[in-house]
Amino acid sequence: MLFKVTQLRRFCIPALWLGISVLLSAPVVAQTVAERIQMCQACHGEDGNSRIANIPSLAGQPEFFLLNQLVLIREGVRPIAAMQEAVKGLNDADIQAIATHFAGLPAKASDEKTDPALVKQGAELAPGLECISCHKPDLSGQQQMPRLARQRLDYLIMALKSFRDGTRSGADPLMVGAVLGRSDAELIALAHYAASK
Repeated sequence: MLFKVTQLRRFCIPALWLGISVLLSAPVVAQTVAERIQMCQACHGEDGNSRIANIPSLAGQPEFFLLNQLVLIREGVRPIAAMQEAVKGLNDADIQAIATHFAGLPAKASDEKTDPALVKQGAELAPGLECISCHKPDLSGQQQMPRLARQRLDYLIMALKSFRDGTRSGADPLMVGAVLGRSDAELIALAHYAASK
């Protein structure tokens, strides 16, 4: 049985539009490492230095720290809803390339203002918490320990509180122990100190 042109139009054109709309509404998943890096840059800054509140800067982070965090997020050990699409389908080589890229970028201080009095208070608190034993004396980080120096102040405050409050999934128990029982004021002072370095 042959279809008339009007019957083809009635069935094929809506089907074609449906197919196009499904394709256009599907999430776009970057495939190349360069495309993945561009996805990262949308939130973490074109140069890896975030300008968005509560979004960490990735530039100058230790390569192993970045690699470790991406694996933890990819594997669901550290679930971050905003990152799920970005890590979806990443293989180990992709993660290594992304970590190498951002680790090689220079870290820059954010445009947030640190309070000199809080910086001084944080500098007095830090030795008792042994921050430098893991994050190094200049707080540049090492291995799986992140760079705290020149990190976004708002992110540092949020991160320190989440460690203390036990709300950060995939958290290092040593870090949780270091800030456990510390007041908001103390954590804010530590954040000002680290961001000022």
